[in-house]
Amino acid sequence: MSALVSLCVVVPLLGAMITLGLRTVGRLRDVITLGSLAATSVMAIVLLVHVEANDTVVVRVGEWAPQLGIVLVADMFAVLVLGVAVLTITIVELFAMGQRRSASGADPTIVGPMLLVLTAGVTLSILTGDLFTLFVAFELMLVASYVLLTHQGRAGQVRSGMTYVVINLFASTLFLFGVAFVYAATGTVNMAELAERIPELSNGVRWGIGLWFLVVFGTKAAMFPLFSWLPDSYPTAPTTITAVFAGLLTKVGVYVMIRFHVLTEMDQLGPVILVIAGFTMLVGVAGALAQDDMKRILSFHIVSQIGYMLMGLGLFSVAGVAGAIIFIVHQIPVKTVLFLVGGLVETERGTSSLERAGGLIAKRPWIAALFALPALSLAGLPPFSGFVAKLALLDAGVADGSTIIVVAALVASALTSLSMVKIWLGVFWGSGDDHPEVALPERVGSGPGRLMFAATGAALALTLTIAVVAGPLWSMSERAATELLDGDVYVDTVLGDTVLEAGDS
Repeated sequence: MSALVSLCVVVPLLGAMITLGLRTVGRLRDVITLGSLAATSVMAIVLLVHVEANDTVVVRVGEWAPQLGIVLVADMFAVLVLGVAVLTITIVELFAMGQRRSASGADPTIVGPMLLVLTAGVTLSILTGDLFTLFVAFELMLVASYVLLTHQGRAGQVRSGMTYVVINLFASTLFLFGVAFVYAATGTVNMAELAERIPELSNGVRWGIGLWFLVVFGTKAAMFPLFSWLPDSYPTAPTTITAVFAGLLTKVGVYVMIRFHVLTEMDQLGPVILVIAGFTMLVGVAGALAQDDMKRILSFHIVSQIGYMLMGLGLFSVAGVAGAIIFIVHQIPVKTVLFLVGGLVETERGTSSLERAGGLIAKRPWIAALFALPALSLAGLPPFSGFVAKLALLDAGVADGSTIIVVAALVASALTSLSMVKIWLGVFWGSGDDHPEVALPERVGSGPGRLMFAATGAALALTLTIAVVAGPLWSMSERAATELLDGDVYVDTVLGDTVLEAGDS
């Protein structure tokens, strides 16, 4: 079984190398890209089933001791996020293949290989058990994401892409300095050893390390006030790229933030994180309400929804962290399917502007249905997955006595509903002739193809499945939160005698 952990990183990386060499051989490139992603998805699901039924799987790369070499850890938290993340990327690749014939389609010679590099970075970020390998994984994601953002060479893409890269390089520099500081203070960068040694440091040093990595991971996660790069850069990219970024990249930032700060017992940062969470929710949703373009509204909602995950982390309780975990699992496919619907709208109408794309429900009711269900989930209405995730966080907040953040979450949720209504009225409602003075851009092709609809439907089915299996999913999230908060479990598994060697099964 340990071989599957390594292969989740190796397979997409090998696929990227092969497809880069076969960029111009369209059919073979597509087969290898889709095959690599599908194989990684299957392995991630097998790992989820195995870890749920058994225990954490740990791999020592090169048979080095965890204190000296790279260690990969597939615990409950990792496999939960890994499974839904890789499945989402696979669905987006299917959508990208269907969108190629439209004007807004991405270049397949670039997107396929770079999506595989991005997948390798995501899987390595989720599975790694040390800070330096996490830094390398972030750089893999940064390189791939910059190419994906700017590969069409439009002026707006290059300008926003430069902002994206500069801010993320700044965060990477802080990350590298942070790794050096942690090593100087503890003598290790292994997460299991850090879980033992950081709590033994003086309060001042612990505060410094905790705040430093809050800024580093918070920049990646686009939390308040470090989110300014996101609303400008994401809407300029092709829809398929934005869908992957919206669903995954910021969630990876929150994922590592939860793992690092909970394992190292940074409970003293709880009030600070809760304040940031409240501002992230409210400022993000206020920004969304001020926009008049579907993709820009959804981009601001990425920021707003990060606030809910930070809320769960800031509570530093089993219920709070479990709520944050189930919120991440719900958000990855929901945000992705909303952006894919944005791609359908853009392909059908030639724009995602609310002023210019009205009346779509009469011509394409299926697109309206594909938007309505995840929009209700994003707003947190029952019986969708968003309701389950938000209810878990609100219940944890009430149990903790954190009234202010609970009120902030309720207000942000109500404003989220309002912004979804705004998109509905602007894009789908009306006759489409309400603004005859505004000319639509010329549409290329005959509108969205079947593969685009099928991929969007598959992403929607994933979100509905999460709602259906909410009970077992909550149990797994609770177990993941318990393992994180009880750092001894993680430490014993990674450093103890239960470690599996690479090649064992």
